[in-house]
Amino acid sequence: MKEFQRTLKAPAKLSGIGLHTGAPVNITILPASDNHGYKFQRMDVEGQPIIKADADLVISTERGTTLEHNGVRVHTTEHLLAALYGMQVDNALIQIDGPEIPIMDGSSKPFVAAIEAVGYEQQKAEREYFEFKENLPWEDLEKGIEMLAVPAQDFRLTVMVDYNSPVLGTQHATMYNLNEFKENIASCRTFVFLRELEYLAKKGLIKGGAPDNAIVLVDREEVNENELKELASLLGKEDLKIQFKGIGILNNTKMQYENEPARHKLLDIVGDLALVGKPIKGHILAARPGHSGNISFAKIIKDIMRAEKKAGVVKHFDLTKEPLHDIYKIEKMLPHRYPFLLVDKIMSMTENGIVGVKNVTMNEPYFMGHFPGNPVMPGVLQVEAMAQCGGIFALSSVPDPENWSTYFMKIDGVKFKRKVIPGDSIVFDLELITPIRRGIVHMRGTAYVNGQVASEAEMMAQIVKERNL
Repeated sequence: MKEFQRTLKAPAKLSGIGLHTGAPVNITILPASDNHGYKFQRMDVEGQPIIKADADLVISTERGTTLEHNGVRVHTTEHLLAALYGMQVDNALIQIDGPEIPIMDGSSKPFVAAIEAVGYEQQKAEREYFEFKENLPWEDLEKGIEMLAVPAQDFRLTVMVDYNSPVLGTQHATMYNLNEFKENIASCRTFVFLRELEYLAKKGLIKGGAPDNAIVLVDREEVNENELKELASLLGKEDLKIQFKGIGILNNTKMQYENEPARHKLLDIVGDLALVGKPIKGHILAARPGHSGNISFAKIIKDIMRAEKKAGVVKHFDLTKEPLHDIYKIEKMLPHRYPFLLVDKIMSMTENGIVGVKNVTMNEPYFMGHFPGNPVMPGVLQVEAMAQCGGIFALSSVPDPENWSTYFMKIDGVKFKRKVIPGDSIVFDLELITPIRRGIVHMRGTAYVNGQVASEAEMMAQIVKERNL
């Protein structure tokens, strides 16, 4: 079933301070047109320049993801982008009047709430996915980061972190699909070890850091009171009250989940992979991830996308797996026989669609007279083969398909994009346009050869019971 892009129904507004800059900032997330993607606009900079949310524009991953275009930057983009991606908003223009996305409570939850408050608007453009077609491993030996992507029908993430600390050891977190993001991932806050704070503060980072927008982990028994005062001074918050009670979490902040840090790392991956530019289908497993690894992996995905575009590959089908129906089962469903049975196997079928295959050989009878010496499968037969796949889909809805026939009612929007010749395996991918009613089936079909579109058509047919046996 086709999915369509969506944007916001109205502008969503938030205000806060940047985690690292400490600067106050107002943010407005605006609806955007089809295929716009995510873009930031710096309203406080002359000319109000726009910066695309693109992995190729990342110039820093130190404690956050920073984008830069023509010398203009946007810092700490990951939590907002995770909210947009996690709530399946495809297009948005994000206007900010400062250099950094506000940290809010250290999670994506405030952004999700703002998005949900204004609602969504479905758009006309179809949602186009990047799909992993084979296993993709990657590792950074120096940083101990390992990532592996495997083909899957949903966007699934599995994360493992191990900090070798008495307060934070090995943790795992999993998101099986994006429908789990809002309830299980969005509210998980960023975290930092107390021992890291002084280093970060001296580097001019975390100026907006506070115990209410991050989990501060303490992995030692004693901390000098003067050390805490000096830290507060470095943060420019001399009046900040810090409670320390040994190993655990500063100010006794309660974790929402036992594995909240691992879930937040998963949240960061969602936000960083939003910079790929397309929603993803695949299962990504990440060990000890961080922004640098996330962005490196996102750039690898973008390289694959560019290579596929250059090669003209638009869709991949695994024809090595066991088919759902072989030719013998197909013969029990369709009345057609050689030389007019044009479907060799059915690979898969869902409530809304079907995938079938025709292996084109030099022995096809029509090659004797159709362009002799330069055999090309006739376009009308491609449409007929596509229709036979649709007929199998329709007949699968009745208990006695052998007693029914399928008749064309209408064909629209037929296009032929490339030749189909002997040796090609032509894959027919059909999906319902409207639910089946009174035996009338309305489907859109696309035929692929080597992942490239060969032909496409919109068809309407009716199944009719012919006889009772």
